[in-house]
Amino acid sequence: MRKVEAQTLASIADYRLIEAPAPAAKPGEVVIEVAACGVGYVDALVSLGRYQVKPPLPHTPGQEMAGRVVETGAGVTGFAPGDRVLASAPGGFAERVTAPAAAVQAIPPALSFEQAAGFRINHVTALHGLRDRARLQPGETLVVLGGAGGVGMAAVQVGKILGAKVVAVASSDEKRAFALAHGADHVVETAPEGWRDRLKAACGGAPDVVFDPVCGPLFEPAFRSLGWRGRHLVVGFAGGPIPALPANLPLMKGAALMGVDVRQHFLFDAARAQAQLDELLAWAADGRLSPPVGRVFAFEAFADALEFALSGKGAGKTVLRING
Repeated sequence: MRKVEAQTLASIADYRLIEAPAPAAKPGEVVIEVAACGVGYVDALVSLGRYQVKPPLPHTPGQEMAGRVVETGAGVTGFAPGDRVLASAPGGFAERVTAPAAAVQAIPPALSFEQAAGFRINHVTALHGLRDRARLQPGETLVVLGGAGGVGMAAVQVGKILGAKVVAVASSDEKRAFALAHGADHVVETAPEGWRDRLKAACGGAPDVVFDPVCGPLFEPAFRSLGWRGRHLVVGFAGGPIPALPANLPLMKGAALMGVDVRQHFLFDAARAQAQLDELLAWAADGRLSPPVGRVFAFEAFADALEFALSGKGAGKTVLRING
């Protein structure tokens, strides 16, 4: 089988498509023929050794994928060859991957492989952040920075299901149109001059919650725009350097700055995270949630996919199509 691999984390150019032995299922594992693998900003950072958690070497990128079961190990029940599944496991840039059965989930017929490949991380992040951390209530106003990106679009759609008025912030006409087409009630562009006034007009006042996977130049203006007892969710740092916030601002607004880390959510709150994934997939199955697919790259263009994910130019989740 083919997979992508690098011996160092110095450059995306160090990654090569190589031939490797096909994996076999050990007890408790499932072997998946990968149809598609999600490619996010974090995947690109990990591939370059810039993320807070460094991977072992040699490294194959990719951490969530979708495809069909080809083999199950001893003790695995509920899966059979041919089943359509999504999974979370390292090394997704490969034609076949092994994953623990506990990290494998059936895909509802309503979801394509490309939709499913970017579903787990982004949507559990959104639901965990908005429900567990921000306690978002029906009728509240939610502002999503990076609202056309993979996790931003998940927050837009989940926020709507939870009953919020959703304002998406995006940097281009194309991205703003994308956000409106997929659930946002209003959109705001990112030029700093007059931004808070434009945001206030779009929200019809002060927002209640900010979902922020960017934490860029609008980080402090967004926090300053919050209403009394507002909540600002720190989801990631796609905007570059990590910003700081004057400590008097939370005090003056009775507001909260809250972290959202889906990796640790699955680690420390595994049962709750799994229940949220089940709930999200049920929403997809009944048509309430339909995540848009971003740009799709061929397997051979894996380096371009990583570069594109790192650039922040995409709308929706970037996907690497591997088999079929």
